[in-house]
Amino acid sequence: MYRIGVDIGGTFTDFALYDARGSKMAIYKCLTTPQDPSQAVLDGVKALIEREGVPIADVTDVIHGTTLVTNAVIERRGAVTGMLVTAGFGDIMDMGFERRYDLFDLRIKYPSPLVPRRLRVEVPERVRFDGTVETPLDEAAVRASAAKFEELEVKAVAICFLHAYAHPEHEQRAAEILREAAPELFISSSADVFPHMREFERWTTTTVNAFTQPMFDRYIDRLEKGLASIGFGGRLYIMASSGGTLTTETARRFPVRALESGPAAGALLSAWQGRALKLPNLLSFDMGGTTAKGALVRDGEPIKKYSIEVARVHEFRQGSGLPVKIPVIDMIEIGAGGGSIAELDARGLLRVGPRSAGADPGPACYGRGGTQPTLTDANLVLGYLDAGFFLGGAMKLDKAAAENAIAEGVGRTLKLETMRAAWGIHDLISEDVARAFRVHATERGFDYRSGSMVAFGGSGPLHAASIARKLKIPRAIFPVGAGVMSALGLLISPLAFEVARSRRIHVDDIDAESFASTFATLEADASAFLRRAGVADRDIRITRRLDMRYQGQGHEIEVSLPDAPSAGPLFAGMPELFAQAYEKSYSIRLDEPVEIVNWKVEVIGPAPSLGEGYTLTGSAGSAKARKGTRLAYDPARGGMTEWPVYDRYALTPGATVTGPALIEERESTCVIGAGDRVTVDARYNLIAELGS
Repeated sequence: MYRIGVDIGGTFTDFALYDARGSKMAIYKCLTTPQDPSQAVLDGVKALIEREGVPIADVTDVIHGTTLVTNAVIERRGAVTGMLVTAGFGDIMDMGFERRYDLFDLRIKYPSPLVPRRLRVEVPERVRFDGTVETPLDEAAVRASAAKFEELEVKAVAICFLHAYAHPEHEQRAAEILREAAPELFISSSADVFPHMREFERWTTTTVNAFTQPMFDRYIDRLEKGLASIGFGGRLYIMASSGGTLTTETARRFPVRALESGPAAGALLSAWQGRALKLPNLLSFDMGGTTAKGALVRDGEPIKKYSIEVARVHEFRQGSGLPVKIPVIDMIEIGAGGGSIAELDARGLLRVGPRSAGADPGPACYGRGGTQPTLTDANLVLGYLDAGFFLGGAMKLDKAAAENAIAEGVGRTLKLETMRAAWGIHDLISEDVARAFRVHATERGFDYRSGSMVAFGGSGPLHAASIARKLKIPRAIFPVGAGVMSALGLLISPLAFEVARSRRIHVDDIDAESFASTFATLEADASAFLRRAGVADRDIRITRRLDMRYQGQGHEIEVSLPDAPSAGPLFAGMPELFAQAYEKSYSIRLDEPVEIVNWKVEVIGPAPSLGEGYTLTGSAGSAKARKGTRLAYDPARGGMTEWPVYDRYALTPGATVTGPALIEERESTCVIGAGDRVTVDARYNLIAELGS
């Protein structure tokens, strides 16, 4: 009867409890517990169901999103990881792409490999690009490596052999031998994690998987046991970066697929909101306590890609991080959130983020020992937050501490009064986010000036109108429960799994039967993950994609194939589909042979439904929507003015609010600028048409 979505952020952990019988949603927020994130999950679930009077036995599913895997890679808090590699190729992890991401920086840096050179063990074996064996696997050398890994105190091993995507048997046999010789080791093989050509990316993806596997396994174990201890007998799912959910068994096997777990859920619900409002092209904007994320929704679906970078040493430079190949919703992420610390850089100029105060100690105004000024401190000083109504009054803020932190940390050095320094912090973050989103959209040929922005997260509604105005986006949408929307998005994520495998072949060298057979093998492999989760074959939807290119090209474009019971009938129309996709991207067709490089299959189970929408429990509108007024900073006048304050839960469909105004809910506050006009739609969303 009930389903719970849980999203762990850098500062807060968000919860959403959905009752399908009445399309009712209850939401909750609590501070994240960095030393053990599962503790905040368990405490929050108990607090939420007790508040709502829901027996834990009536909760069927808990869907969980977390950035735990990403943080472990960034902070290098994974296991001691070894690598079993083809003899002669142990240095590929250090060689990388052999290209510079900045031609003119003489001090350029790259992230260190997760597996240092001393932990890479080479074994004799060699497979050619076409899958034929040149050198058989030396099984004795593999057995000897087990003792070597034990001596080096290795806890996880990444098996990475040359051309394993074309001939996985060597990696599979090596994994069997290691499990027999050292059953306590966590084993990841590249042909299982990411069976693509291009060794460096395949191997970095596999090492990330191995590096995080022991930590993630322990975390899920604690979570499952903790939920069981409070009486939960339902199913626990983990959100994947692609927008689908995984069983805990699959997530334990492939933790790398959960790198962008939580943020993907928010983009998923943004797309759902856009389809419901008949607004197919959107910018999804999520700002929490640590980061700001932007995702593009085109024609009602989030844009997806198959590679990301983690642990960048230069925040905006592609090529400065570890490349990871997984299906993921395409997002730009920068270190800008409520906990972002304001400080002066080496030039004496104001900088906000990427360092964050997190949940412990948190911003100065939390009263938990923090002394450095943060964005939340600035928003409190500016009057955009109410010190007595933070989290609906459950958490009181210390305005004097915020003023002192800003005055001492920024104002005194820059010789600015506290209010001007606070506005500088607020506006600088908005400008940083707008600049990052502008670059992200331009690189993807997306014109957001005719679209809309969906804003959410604890800090998102505070900055959305300002950022949208900078980007010339005409409309901002604040959904119901915007402060915990990623947790809401978890509730509409279907069970899904995607398999992608390299098999290079010219279209002229394949027939419809072989084409269908290759896809059928991938479909069976992918569907097995859903069948084990109890999804019937008739309920599995299959999508097929190909990476294709003209002969001689170094990179390929993705071609989506039409839905069909089997792939065979699609073979004849495939060349024309590629020509159309290529022409759309480059405005030209070439008279050259075409080859297929990668084959992709995604299987998707039934999507959970939120019906026609949802309403929040305890949000029945009172007769009085306007709560009063509050002094807040007006940038046009350069000082504090009286702003009307509204109770969001009292605003009913058809109501309108003209800015400047503050619209408060328990988890966030919508800052509406002068000239903006807000309308409450039938689903209680706030639709803000922005003035000039």
